[in-house]
Amino acid sequence: MRVAPGQTLPAGPNVTDDKIPKKPAADKNELRYTLNESGSHFFRITFLNQTWVRFNQNNPGSTVIQDPATQTVDFGLRRTRMQLYGQISDRVFLYFQYGMNNFNYLNGFPAFNTTGTPSNRKIAAFFHDALGEYQVVKNKDYLKIGGGLTIVNGLSRFTQPSVATIMSMDVPVFAQATVDQTDEFARKLTVYARGQVGQLDYRFAISDPFPIQTNGAAPPALGPNASFALKGHHKQYQAFLTYQFLDKEPHQVPGYMTGTYLGKKRVFNLEAGLITQKGAIWLKETGSTDTTYQTMNLWSVASFLDMPLNTTTGTAINAYLGYFHTDYGTNYLRFNGIMNPASAIANSSAPGGGSISGTQGNAFPMFGTGSVVYAQLGYLMKQDLFGAGNGTLMPYAQAQIATYQRVSQTLGVYHVGINYLLKGHNGKFTLDYQNRPYYQSALENTKIVPVGRLGQLTLQYQVFI
Repeated sequence: MRVAPGQTLPAGPNVTDDKIPKKPAADKNELRYTLNESGSHFFRITFLNQTWVRFNQNNPGSTVIQDPATQTVDFGLRRTRMQLYGQISDRVFLYFQYGMNNFNYLNGFPAFNTTGTPSNRKIAAFFHDALGEYQVVKNKDYLKIGGGLTIVNGLSRFTQPSVATIMSMDVPVFAQATVDQTDEFARKLTVYARGQVGQLDYRFAISDPFPIQTNGAAPPALGPNASFALKGHHKQYQAFLTYQFLDKEPHQVPGYMTGTYLGKKRVFNLEAGLITQKGAIWLKETGSTDTTYQTMNLWSVASFLDMPLNTTTGTAINAYLGYFHTDYGTNYLRFNGIMNPASAIANSSAPGGGSISGTQGNAFPMFGTGSVVYAQLGYLMKQDLFGAGNGTLMPYAQAQIATYQRVSQTLGVYHVGINYLLKGHNGKFTLDYQNRPYYQSALENTKIVPVGRLGQLTLQYQVFI
């Protein structure tokens, strides 16, 4: 439209000074600063927050700040993270992650330790990752060499998970095999090589594990059950291989492997991994004066499927089945409870005998010498299930079935849940129910015996950008 001198344009929502209707601005889904015109060089910042509201049936004998507690309701931050990373040049990649984990009302408890020194609830944030990586062949993923504090690992995809894209509410933590024992929340000081050649994705790593004495907890006494050695230091060797039959998974960010692509990719992989460390474990047989050192050997094989079922409606499936051989040494066993809502365990007169140290709250034998079968299955319902812009649902189920040397029966931990995906992984609610066994000090041929089963119901709200 031409405008004669002295004439004005009629008012209207799409009229601009240059007479061209303006298109609505597209929603931005990331905080990204480009470093060159093409955008191939960039620096990006992400933020993640996972808030939990939880009801837990506590293991018998549990106490909360010295009061007996058969059940608890608590609120907490499972993960609060910030990532800063970017492709600085054609060959150079830089990555940092900073944040905290498992922050609930017991963070920093007890208020005073045994010497009367005040503790500090403001101590949980730390660098999870800090690494640099060099791409050997320009614009090709054949070989990348890197080093630093990193989650690049062997064993399995769940040993190095992308926590913002988990299909279920949480990852199977048993797969993060040395978490907070000889690593820093599954991260290690590591040099590595990784790449993609054809359909094969590989990573090989050498890690310098931390001494068990620096993990902030009193180590178990040297005895007939294996524990991490307080003497000696050996490097840890890791490898992970993936054969990708369909789409290739992204390869830019080191380590982290996606939980589900929500139907955006067609992924079917066969995977195998291992971690080994000489002299990582020690024990002393009853009546012996000699200390025996053992090698830690962990390996797994698995299949992973994540693909659309109907591209028109947006339905998709996610499935994983893996076998884990976990050799931490003779009779190794470690209880763990995620963001444990109880502070201690008292001796109990409940059936099965007294309580086992460290089993308060929601703890169960998560890590042990033996084997584990882990499976998960999820179904993504049609997009805009509740109308345009109102999101969809993704129900799921998980099973961790373990046979450990020091547990008298097969251990099963089960989860069922549902995701309400408001905006994919960027905004979602997850309701999860866990059913787990609990144990007391009754023994059957030196093995602990399950006494019963208890439950935990958790609502998580995740925000990610």
